[in-house]
Amino acid sequence: MADEAELREQMIEAFEGADYPISSPMDLVPALPNGPSTKFESGDFSMTAMELNTKLSGGDFPYETVEDFVDDVIDQLDDQDLI
Repeated sequence: MADEAELREQMIEAFEGADYPISSPMDLVPALPNGPSTKFESGDFSMTAMELNTKLSGGDFPYETVEDFVDDVIDQLDDQDLI
């Protein structure tokens, strides 16, 4: 089982370098340490940023802060029983 707090921390660290507010997932790519192949892992959960983008509903852009964005990502993953 994935540790939600651990995933949240990884995602905040990976996405915090983006220039907020962000208006699309493409705004996040330059901030990612390994681009779209940046991986988030916890317990039995493992997904790249590119895979995340395919699993999410598209989000509620724009996001004003990294925390707002990551909260939405975590909520969507939880709603889909992926974490």
